[in-house]
Amino acid sequence: MKDITEPPDAGNFRNSGERVNATLLSLVRNEELDDLLMSMKEVEETFNKKFNYPWTFVNDKPFSRKFKEKTREATKAQINYEVIPKDHWVEPSWINKDLAEASAQYLKQQGVQYSTMESYHRMCRWNSGMFVHLPKLTEYKWYWRVEPKTHYFCDIDYDVFKYMEDHNKTYGFVINIYDSPESIQSLWPATLEFVVDHPEYVHSNSAIGWLTQTTRPDHNKIAGYSTCHFWSNFEIGDMDFWRSKPYQEYFDHLDRAGGFFYERWGDAPVHSIGLGLFLDKDKIHWFKDIGYQHIPYFNCPNSKKCKKCIPGLFSDGTRLSQENCFPQWIKHGGSIEWDE
Repeated sequence: MKDITEPPDAGNFRNSGERVNATLLSLVRNEELDDLLMSMKEVEETFNKKFNYPWTFVNDKPFSRKFKEKTREATKAQINYEVIPKDHWVEPSWINKDLAEASAQYLKQQGVQYSTMESYHRMCRWNSGMFVHLPKLTEYKWYWRVEPKTHYFCDIDYDVFKYMEDHNKTYGFVINIYDSPESIQSLWPATLEFVVDHPEYVHSNSAIGWLTQTTRPDHNKIAGYSTCHFWSNFEIGDMDFWRSKPYQEYFDHLDRAGGFFYERWGDAPVHSIGLGLFLDKDKIHWFKDIGYQHIPYFNCPNSKKCKKCIPGLFSDGTRLSQENCFPQWIKHGGSIEWDE
């Protein structure tokens, strides 16, 4: 197995004192405190104790005193505690609530996870296109999304934000998988409607081949496309892309279509389609050196900087191996090498 090392020019991104305009970002509830602290501790140990980037915690309700006390004990960095505006965490006026409830029950019968959780639908919508408009986040350009119950296995001794900025990257991922096609049956048709109206937004070096490949034809038959996506519980990104005219118009089009509530469109497929169509695919970066787990998937590099994970492990068992879409990312020209 090939050894995975940090970027060849990582020495240019050590702790020089220079900082990029960035924040570590977590959408989290008060009751998830213990799970968050576990993830926060690992991010601090592997990365942030060296770089001291601010944390931004976001909730649809005010954070408790205990939450603030415990998170302040976990870092020396600045912390922002933000509450989502009420009009960002509610179904928009054009959503038929009776239809949404009936659709949720139908999806439940089809085995679609979280389909009856109202808060999950709201979360997916907010993460898809609204989070960049949170007043505090408008102060930042870059973010690293950190979720409760996620694990980080490898020391990161260079500034990932500065690396992305200096190498003209827009989005970074670690895991690339297929989605549940039953949850997004109308997402691709809605996307094609938008593309027909705005062909000028599709980049000439897009990742459309990755989005439309047919390795799993059952997915294409049900959802209309491959369902390949970047697993967004880890993502490092430039928020200016999500704020851009093409992406915001795309999000507004999807929002009007209603699939965040009539189906279970997730932010991962929405982000991934937006990136795959409207961005130069060479600006998408695979952080192959970052060891990561969100149950049930791993990215575990063969590196001396990593511990407590099995190199090359993708999931806790072979039954999920078919869910790995990363080989298709490589096949269709996704960048996987370090840029020097």
